[in-house]
Amino acid sequence: MKGSILFEAIVFLSGAIICVPIAKKLGLSSVLGYLLAGILIGPYVLGFVGEEGEDILHFAEFGVVMMLFLIGLEIEPKNFWSMRKTVVGMGSLQVIGTTLLSYLFFSLIGMKWQVALTISMAIALSSTAITLQNIKEKRLLNTTYGASSFSILLFQDIIVIVMLAVIPLLASAHPTASDDHGTGDPSFLDSLPIGLQALSVLLSVVVVVLAGRYLVVPVLRRVASTRVRELLTASSLLIVLGISFLMELVGLSPALGAFLGGVVLATSEFKHELESTLEPFKGLLLGLFFMAVGASINFIVIQEYPLTISGLVLGVIILKGIVLFIVGSVFKMKMDQKLLLTIGLAQIGEFAFVLLSFAFQLNILDSAQLDMMLVATALTMTLAPILEIINERLILPRIGTQEIEKRPIDHIAKTHKVILVGFGHFGSTVGRFLRASGVEATILDHDSNRVDLLRKMGFQVYYGDATRLDLLESAGIEDTKILVCAIDDPEISVEFAKTLKEKYPHLKLMFRARNRFDAYELLDLGIEDIYRESLDTSVKMASDVLHFMGFRKYTVHRQAQKFIQYDEQSLRRLSKSKKDSEDYIFKARQEMEQQEKQLEEDLKRGIISDDKQ
Repeated sequence: MKGSILFEAIVFLSGAIICVPIAKKLGLSSVLGYLLAGILIGPYVLGFVGEEGEDILHFAEFGVVMMLFLIGLEIEPKNFWSMRKTVVGMGSLQVIGTTLLSYLFFSLIGMKWQVALTISMAIALSSTAITLQNIKEKRLLNTTYGASSFSILLFQDIIVIVMLAVIPLLASAHPTASDDHGTGDPSFLDSLPIGLQALSVLLSVVVVVLAGRYLVVPVLRRVASTRVRELLTASSLLIVLGISFLMELVGLSPALGAFLGGVVLATSEFKHELESTLEPFKGLLLGLFFMAVGASINFIVIQEYPLTISGLVLGVIILKGIVLFIVGSVFKMKMDQKLLLTIGLAQIGEFAFVLLSFAFQLNILDSAQLDMMLVATALTMTLAPILEIINERLILPRIGTQEIEKRPIDHIAKTHKVILVGFGHFGSTVGRFLRASGVEATILDHDSNRVDLLRKMGFQVYYGDATRLDLLESAGIEDTKILVCAIDDPEISVEFAKTLKEKYPHLKLMFRARNRFDAYELLDLGIEDIYRESLDTSVKMASDVLHFMGFRKYTVHRQAQKFIQYDEQSLRRLSKSKKDSEDYIFKARQEMEQQEKQLEEDLKRGIISDDKQ
């Protein structure tokens, strides 16, 4: 009964349901809850899960693959290309710096150079799953720290391909290497010459790009036309599994292939549908991955080599921290962002399990070295969320950028009648226009690098998370008449709106929304003044098209205002039907027909009146 897959599924799910809510209640991250659940149900504590947890770990790694596919969906190809300098610059500096320092240390203590280099390459990798999950939970992906972490992690996911290619070369140079352990599951390319292997790798990437554009999207259109939701779910899973299998077949990282597939599909009309369909699978599999990591911690090895393991874990965290701090300094990050980067990526990552196991199969590492490194990897991943909490609660408040500077700024903030939250491209335009019109606003933003730059440009900007009530109170929200929310994350905006409606019912709220569906959620909360980023700009473009085609400028301007007015009225009527897709589609078509009819009548009347003038 204990070995039953149903029993193990019940154990894993029960562990998650019990431990994660407790962790969140204590103010800890969900990642730490999953890791603690894994430790408890693992073979060395309660023993509900046997020592064959390695199979579970391999299955759970699919959660990392799915996470990178979803991240790829959020990055359009042009944005990805614009990141190339950061990815290569920060990523290469971190990986090369960590590998060199680790290699020097292990060589000095007498390790063979092949073993030292293998372990050093594993140490250079950080955990994509843990770091990005923490960044997402704290909503820091759009900060300097979030972008920098993502760039470094992406470079690591790419460079792991090179590392896996280097390890067999190390095995051939290793004096004691043999075929005793076998070579695992080699890809079908291993028997080909090096040139053909490289060409096959390149072709596989081209296949992913072309298939995403010319095969996957038409298939998804055909599936969507059936209106059977489970088929779309199956298609979404098939895309991720297919890309991952292709990458694994040619010896590449499945996670990197999934990321590339996501980027290719980022411009398709199915972007949001794929995100919403795969998100639950990603969350569940990532949770399983974290629990599998916790269950893999071998307490017998820790008991046998307590000083060695402790020194290794502490040494890895310090060494990686030093390198990351230097990387942040080279790229001129602010102190708080550097500290977040230093602590956030100081652990060894999930790809180290693959790298170390492969080296063991090729007899580069012996079983004792493998056991110690696997334990050290799992422990650094377990300690990562704890170090994040220590950094956030004890270090950053004393060393990082101050959130609200003392007396003078508090006094100035409380005299302003407008609070502007979020000062990116959208918010900065609002702020500049207000200031040009003689209206000063208290500006809040959670990216300290941006805050520092804007202060130098003359704006009164305050660093901090505006969704925190204490920061809003310090900014003088009690005396504020209008709060403008220009945050670009719909999830944060909705939660923020709930808080404001509950705590400050007197406040005039004006919220940015990306599209109609984000606007519907805000309308449900009672927010009346909603500004869709796509509406005014697209109407302005259509107006210019009409003007260049010979329509009168005044008539076009009036029609544009009428279109916006009708669309806003339609938005409010349709918000009541948004949960019933069939009813929504029917009413939306009615609204569009009615809107076009009204505009056509208005246009005719406008032309007649203009002719009479």
